[in-house]
Amino acid sequence: MVKVMFVSPRIAPNTGNAIRMVAATGCELHLVEPLGFDLSEPKLRRAGLDYHDLASVTVHRDLAAAWEALGPRRVYAFTAHATTRFDEIDYEPNDVVMFGPEPTGLDAETLADPHITAQLRIPMLAGRRSLNLSNAAAVVVYEAWRQHGFSGAV
Repeated sequence: MVKVMFVSPRIAPNTGNAIRMVAATGCELHLVEPLGFDLSEPKLRRAGLDYHDLASVTVHRDLAAAWEALGPRRVYAFTAHATTRFDEIDYEPNDVVMFGPEPTGLDAETLADPHITAQLRIPMLAGRRSLNLSNAAAVVVYEAWRQHGFSGAV
């Protein structure tokens, strides 16, 4: 399955929801510091419920540490400004799907990182700013999983 990366997430319940999603799909969640919350926050634990033990979650001190830990692979950065849609990609099992912090998304410097293979977008109606972070990640993860026949699902 793909690996989900949240760069500097700010809202604990979004990360909690993502923990539940990666537990349900077999993905890994990679969180890049600084985080806008403490991982023990009640809102995060409530959103993730009892899925913490079933989820693979790794925290990296910065983006450089994340790249080092993940090694070479394809990285897709999500931004509303991209021209390529998320469903136009043939996802491979170790691809990384990367999302930025809730209020701003990925900044220009991060989007220019040479580790990034391509920038992708999730289509929305005109005049809408963005999807909720955990919802956006789920849309992409389920598309990648669908492409692989929902391997391992019951």
